[in-house]
Amino acid sequence: MPKSRTPQEPEPGGDGAPEPVGGRGPEPAGDCAPQRAGDRDPERADVMARLAASGRANSAVTVMFHSAVAARQGLNATESKTLDLLMRKGPLTAKDLAAETGLAPASVTGLVDRLETKGYVRRVKHPTDKRRVLVEIRMEKMAGMAEVFADWAREVEELCADFTTAELETVIRFLDGAAERQHRAAARLSR
Repeated sequence: MPKSRTPQEPEPGGDGAPEPVGGRGPEPAGDCAPQRAGDRDPERADVMARLAASGRANSAVTVMFHSAVAARQGLNATESKTLDLLMRKGPLTAKDLAAETGLAPASVTGLVDRLETKGYVRRVKHPTDKRRVLVEIRMEKMAGMAEVFADWAREVEELCADFTTAELETVIRFLDGAAERQHRAAARLSR
């Protein structure tokens, strides 16, 4: 039986570059930092590999779910998630949307144009600075959204029942940290 390698050990005969946690593939392996050379705990390596695989699987089903939700409304996933952002943050300027989404300003302009044409948002004057324009959600157009998510929300509630409050706090801390890092990565890709 061949010796098992930790995810960071170079492949024999390879280029010497460490393999990312979770294996080689078209996507990054996950949001967790690779092990340091002196930290070769096999149990941690196994958990990191499983975490990376779980993260990738979760990412894929999240994209598919939100694409299906968006398609049901005649939107693409970016348009749908922008509406979610506006629901959570309230009216934003195009500059704020660019910062929040990591999209280039020109892309945000096109995005807002499409959402306005489809009737989901409107541009309104900023209440204190007449030179600025806010993008505001048209709530009447969002009425059917809650029922689209109701079934999924029920299942997530059932899942949460299996975890203690302390465990859920750990999950929140991990997801917040991962989201922050992914937001920065998206912004770097948009430059």
